[in-house]
Amino acid sequence: MKTRKHRAGTVSYSGRAFRGTYTAVVTPFTPSGKVDYGRICVNTGRQVKGGVQGVVPVGTTGESPTVSFEEHSHIIAESVRAAKGRIKVIAGTGANSTEEAVYLTKEAERAGADGSLQVAPYYNKPSQDGLFHHFKTVADATKLPIILYNIPGRCGIDIALDTVCALRQVCPNIVGIKVANGSLDYVSELRLSLGDEFTILSGDDSLTVPMMSLRADGVISVVSNVIPDRVVKMVNAMLSGDLAIAWHHHYRLFPLVKAVFRENNPAGIKYAMELLGWDSGVLKLPVVRISKSADEVRTALRSLDLLR
Repeated sequence: MKTRKHRAGTVSYSGRAFRGTYTAVVTPFTPSGKVDYGRICVNTGRQVKGGVQGVVPVGTTGESPTVSFEEHSHIIAESVRAAKGRIKVIAGTGANSTEEAVYLTKEAERAGADGSLQVAPYYNKPSQDGLFHHFKTVADATKLPIILYNIPGRCGIDIALDTVCALRQVCPNIVGIKVANGSLDYVSELRLSLGDEFTILSGDDSLTVPMMSLRADGVISVVSNVIPDRVVKMVNAMLSGDLAIAWHHHYRLFPLVKAVFRENNPAGIKYAMELLGWDSGVLKLPVVRISKSADEVRTALRSLDLLR
């Protein structure tokens, strides 16, 4: 295990602390578009009961681009309070402005989060050198363990393997990565290059089992907003080497996974929660309620005996 010296002393980091199932939780909004902080507590409690290792607030699923700095910080703080140390809180604090990412990450550290999820800067599409300096600047500004987030479909830029390796060499608190680029080769290359101490988490629910078969450590899941216990069983089966059980859960959950992502995330998962009577709150523009895949979501929930 590597250590890193800070003004406050020596901090130890290990990515192995972030194995298992983490839920990318929705942000509940009131009809007027305000954050429903009370519902955050309810939703977090459901995740605790479902057996997940942690929650990831204000990521993509949490509609982070639509909230103010103040709301963003308060959502993280409320998530930490709701977790009560029973599960980890990996705060989504990435941004396409390095200053904003540093600010939000410091706020998450102040609130008591256990880690930070740092998405690649979107829209401005930096070079790999720009990515390196962006993530290094954030890492240097905090004691929090950092999970990088590679999702080129939303960000327009892929975090190259060489960039991840270079960051790991100089920033010991960069302990892992959420992989949502759809590449199993990328997972293999990460594991070969960075060893077992570096955490690799699936960022695609449909690829959790395939990625874990290549020794990824778990998932940051969207569908676990609805079925945390079943995602936990699937991930735990993979961690224990019980492929038959993992495959069973994968194929049982697959129709729901495809359905909730058919149009938009988080519109699909919020609709599923609504059907189950769980107040997930309204969506904020520019995201709108699903339409074409609504029947598919209902059918998938029925197939899991969640809806009559």
